[in-house]
Amino acid sequence: MDKTVFKNILQILIILIFNSFLAQQSPKKLTETKVVNDTIPKKDTIIVKKEALEDVFETKADTERRDFPKKMIYLIKNAQIKYQDMQIDADYISIDEAKSTVYARGKQDSLGKIIELVQVTQAGKKYETTDFSYNTKTKQAIAYNARTEESEGVIVAQKTKKYNDSVYVMRRADFTTDDYFIKKKDTVADYKLRASHIKMVKGKNGSSLVTGPVQMYIEEVPTPLVMPFAILPFSQKRSAGILIPSFGEREDVGFFLNGIGYYQPIGEHFDLKVLADIYTKGSWNLRPEMNYLKKYRYSGNFSADIGTTIRGIKGLDDYSKTGTYRIAWRHSQDAKSNPFLTFSASVDVTSQTFYNNTVNNAYILNESVLRTSQNSTLSLTKRFLKLPATITGTASYSQNFSTGLADLRLPQMNVAINQFYLFGSKTGVRSGLLENITVNTGLNLTNFVSTGEGELFTKAMWDKMQTGLKNNITIGTNTTIAKYFTFSLGANIDNALTTKTLTRFYDPLQNKVVDQVNKKVAGYSTFSTTASIQTQLYGQANFKKGAAIEAIRHMMSPSIGFTYSPDFGEPGFGYFRNFSDANGAITPYSIFDGGIVGAPTSGMVGALGFNIGNNIEMKVKSKSDSTGIKKVKLFESLNITGNYNFAAKTHPWSIISINGQTSLFDNKLSVNTSLTLDPYRTVFAPGEEIGVRTEEFGAFSVQGFNVQLSYPLSSELFGEKTDYAKKYKQKGEIRNENYYFDDDNYAHFDQAWTLNVNANYAYSKTTARTPNRLASIGLDGSIKLTPFWNITGSTHYDMVTRELAYTRIGFSRDQRSFTINFNWVPFGQYKVYDFFIGIKANILSDALKYKDRSFTSPNPPF
Repeated sequence: MDKTVFKNILQILIILIFNSFLAQQSPKKLTETKVVNDTIPKKDTIIVKKEALEDVFETKADTERRDFPKKMIYLIKNAQIKYQDMQIDADYISIDEAKSTVYARGKQDSLGKIIELVQVTQAGKKYETTDFSYNTKTKQAIAYNARTEESEGVIVAQKTKKYNDSVYVMRRADFTTDDYFIKKKDTVADYKLRASHIKMVKGKNGSSLVTGPVQMYIEEVPTPLVMPFAILPFSQKRSAGILIPSFGEREDVGFFLNGIGYYQPIGEHFDLKVLADIYTKGSWNLRPEMNYLKKYRYSGNFSADIGTTIRGIKGLDDYSKTGTYRIAWRHSQDAKSNPFLTFSASVDVTSQTFYNNTVNNAYILNESVLRTSQNSTLSLTKRFLKLPATITGTASYSQNFSTGLADLRLPQMNVAINQFYLFGSKTGVRSGLLENITVNTGLNLTNFVSTGEGELFTKAMWDKMQTGLKNNITIGTNTTIAKYFTFSLGANIDNALTTKTLTRFYDPLQNKVVDQVNKKVAGYSTFSTTASIQTQLYGQANFKKGAAIEAIRHMMSPSIGFTYSPDFGEPGFGYFRNFSDANGAITPYSIFDGGIVGAPTSGMVGALGFNIGNNIEMKVKSKSDSTGIKKVKLFESLNITGNYNFAAKTHPWSIISINGQTSLFDNKLSVNTSLTLDPYRTVFAPGEEIGVRTEEFGAFSVQGFNVQLSYPLSSELFGEKTDYAKKYKQKGEIRNENYYFDDDNYAHFDQAWTLNVNANYAYSKTTARTPNRLASIGLDGSIKLTPFWNITGSTHYDMVTRELAYTRIGFSRDQRSFTINFNWVPFGQYKVYDFFIGIKANILSDALKYKDRSFTSPNPPF
């Protein structure tokens, strides 16, 4: 007993000593130990097992069965479960509580085919699938034959696996933006993009599809349009993506893919396209293009074409290999950004034979290959708030493809002084000759050279460059006399300086006339004065009221003017010199001939000129007009001009010019014509092609004649437009086309068509025995076979050579969610056909680019 008591006392002392030791070592631990001692000891703590479900299943079905041993729940017919943000509606649902999985299946027919799909809704998004399984622990899901709608498109995948709320992976998937297929109006999409694997990534600002190799199908038919990968963004922001090419064949360079490439936005203000044209016979072309835009400031783009054109077979005579290039820059400034300083650029520089060897078919289809020249300009304009002057600096480059020469003006500066009155007005209303005197003046500085492509920016080019400075002063005034006449006076003064002059001589060794350019500063001044008087006369012939023609009205605007300028060819001015030609004849020439500032004229001018303007209209009876009368223009303008030079020693009469313009048939037919008459007779020696113009007056032979006709025809001109809504009671839809149906169920629609007819005839003779003639007819039109099926075309027929010139035929089809375009050039140097498919959906406007879409189109995202 004593031992037991002693033992218990010893145990208590040990505990107290141990607790005191702990209290001295760590007061904090003591507190914690005390808490533990006041609660359940740790070794006796009960650990509650975490539930498999974080929420409760809400279920309903026509038949519900539970298998407790297997921990299974079966929902049959009209089954539905709700779990967190997910709802599943199916014909059959099973819940495995042990594995934490849910399986759903659609309704089957007697053969086991799914006839009603499983409907899955999660976070507001709807999915349709034949089979669906979901793990409540991992939140991963697998769906078979799932139909997923995303933005404007839908994805149908053989197998879809959801890894989390952001990442979905699909196998053998089809993507389309066909609105009819999305709305289940059609069982087959009009087009689809098929990929073996697709990864869909969802983010806060949108989602995107990333695919492996993808192929386009049209109406279940595979096309040769295959891309190695695709990125399809579902976002309002610009996104990178592949650019769809057109394909076809060109006779000279083979089959091709035109415009295949990639689009990449760069920041907020730039985007970049890199396109390529590839041909089976070896030709290629690379086309980078960068667009830029700063809202309310400026916009523009850089583009280039760099490639090689290969024709024929290597080793044979017809083989050729030509390198080509084109560099272009367009820049425009918003007028509101800085009205006092503006800059613009329109640069288009190409190799000399670019358009003859281009492999970019766009230049063939838009007729750029017919160009004979090309211009480039840079312009900087400075205006002042208080100074009445405008300064414009330009640099220009003009190419002539027929001669191979290029004209370069670098730099060119023009200072224009705003028009001002020389004298003030005493009453506030200007009247009389003095108060109406106006002065226009300016200064123009130009550096100019005409050179070949190989000499550009070389020493030879700089040696040929000319510098010129020119000032023009124009003074004019007018007043009214005798109420009906306007009297005008004017004077024109030109002052010019140049750095180069001309010396012309005959070289007997070369047996030709040589022009020697001298580096010498020289200048000239010229002036002329004019006085003219003009008025307007009216005449009208009235006929019987109610007649087909009730009246003809004629307005004539005659003017007579006298012009005087001295003979600047006199030796006293020093502008002209003489040289002896091969026959020893003394021939005058100007030392400024061919110069940058032009040359003064020789011979005194004391000419009386005339101009007679005419306008002729008539009033005709018209049932279509509410007044019963319609005005018809016979001649909008008919002008006759010429002059007689009293100071001329020979041929005082000038060439007589007649120009007319009118519009007929309700202003549909446009007619422009011109006629030039030589009042002096030209005689020809036997066997000579060039005649001699004599002093015999009165011949009035035709030296030139030109007439241009333009007439736009359309279906509306040949009948009233049918109101189908009133005429036919039935209206229906065949795919995406709306039609009206008659009682026999025949479809009716408006087959609109247009046809523009252009005709041109030109005749020129001058002093040649054989005249030159040019005659051609051009047709340009379109016709709608159906509301969404359009044919366009243009052609030109040369009536002199009796050959068809440039001809193009185009077919376009609006195929619900995409367009098909086919263009064909069957004749001429470039025989080509081009086929293109373009997706219309907005969500693919960047990912699958077509044509020239970029952020510089309307409503840019800035």
